[in-house]
Amino acid sequence: MWKFANPIKHPIPETIWPTGEEAARSLLFQPIRIGPIMLEHRTWVPAMVPWRATEDGFVTQDNLDWYRRFAAGRPAALVVEATGVRDIASGPLLRIGDDRFLPGLRKLVEVVREASEGHTKLFIQIIDFLSVKRRPEPAKFFQRFLRIDERHRRALAEMTGDGKWSEADDEAVRHFLLHASDQAIDNVLDARELESLRFGYRERVTDVDHPHVRDLPQVLPGIFAAAAGRAREAGFDGVELHYAHAYTMAGFLSALNDRADGYGGPRENRARLPLEVYRAVRERVGGEYGVGVRFLGDEVIAGGNRVDDAIYFGVEFAKAGFDYLSISKGGKFEDAEQPKVGQAVYPYTGQSGYECMPTTLSDSRGPFGRSVPVVEQIKHAVNQAGFETPVVATGGITTFDQAEAILKRGAADIVGMARQALADPDWFIKVRLGRGEEVRRCTYTNYCEALDQAHKQVTCKLWDRKYLDEPAIAMASDGRRRLLPPEWRR
Repeated sequence: MWKFANPIKHPIPETIWPTGEEAARSLLFQPIRIGPIMLEHRTWVPAMVPWRATEDGFVTQDNLDWYRRFAAGRPAALVVEATGVRDIASGPLLRIGDDRFLPGLRKLVEVVREASEGHTKLFIQIIDFLSVKRRPEPAKFFQRFLRIDERHRRALAEMTGDGKWSEADDEAVRHFLLHASDQAIDNVLDARELESLRFGYRERVTDVDHPHVRDLPQVLPGIFAAAAGRAREAGFDGVELHYAHAYTMAGFLSALNDRADGYGGPRENRARLPLEVYRAVRERVGGEYGVGVRFLGDEVIAGGNRVDDAIYFGVEFAKAGFDYLSISKGGKFEDAEQPKVGQAVYPYTGQSGYECMPTTLSDSRGPFGRSVPVVEQIKHAVNQAGFETPVVATGGITTFDQAEAILKRGAADIVGMARQALADPDWFIKVRLGRGEEVRRCTYTNYCEALDQAHKQVTCKLWDRKYLDEPAIAMASDGRRRLLPPEWRR
């Protein structure tokens, strides 16, 4: 994982929790409207992938228990994990690309309604992603995956000074490369081939030589619209379009997108497909259904978007009619660390990944509310453009004082907590009741993220090995961790 050269260890912020009366008067616990939906207060649990679905993308009992536990803490809004809009294999991640997924999703909605007693509004984040392959064994790459052409033969002839390579057959070239030095391989393969060898093959939205990538602007609006229609049919209060991090729609928004077909290059072209997807979704679900967006305030990669790009997109999204804007940061493939052979590259291991989920080992700014200044700039630009679209701030927000200060200074309209909510799903109800001193405080070491990277069921180190003798608790597949935090004993 990426680290600062000389990191500073930051303590968890000390705080004084409000009384119940103080919480009731606070801005944090005042209602807010997002499009057709009225939230009881301004708290939010962003989408987190817990790795609990079946390999075929169906809702499991573990999924139901996971969301039931969050709903019991009564956040104003809860966003279900990134859920695939296409009916393609994606491991134990939820899918919404076919009607057969509806029964499980309906049950999930019912569970949240029941556990929160109707106090929590439920959104589902819908996502598209392109192909990412595991890092191959070199022998497999050279023997099966690398397509030999005249470019490789010419490079070998020039490098060795032996013209016979110009006429060599494919097997001879493969054999040479399999036993060649890294420097020789660097001289023969191009950048994409080197990436495929050392990181695993990864599709980009700019791979327009592949028809299925070239045609994404024609097919994705309908696919997202169909998924949103299923979300409405299942009973969700709204959908969140996932335009952030390392996935397809973020790829279209990225400054690295240089497609020449009107869907890349200038900002207005890069925003074209995301806006077309939104319009298709809105047409499908209607104006009285919640549609929000999660996008990046800064890609944090060389040549990527910065806050000025995000400001442009935020204003355009507000103008188009999105009901809320949820801002994240980083989480890209471009600067990710090299995976081990047999593993896939993980987009949260580079500096952009750190900025997405900062830890207490940080620079002088520290991890707490680290993305809020970017959120604030986007919100102010949206407001100055004449729109009141609510903006959600997330990232290292952990105390009542911190959340309240963000709202009071107008940096955001809603405050989201992911890792803190994972540490203690009851944060919201505890603070409202004036019992904040009972909150289990996240330590921001990213134990949970390490589990996510390993595609293991996500838990929190503050509770996953506590009270293991409780009757009938669900355990992780490794048999050593409980899957849910203990119930709050009031």
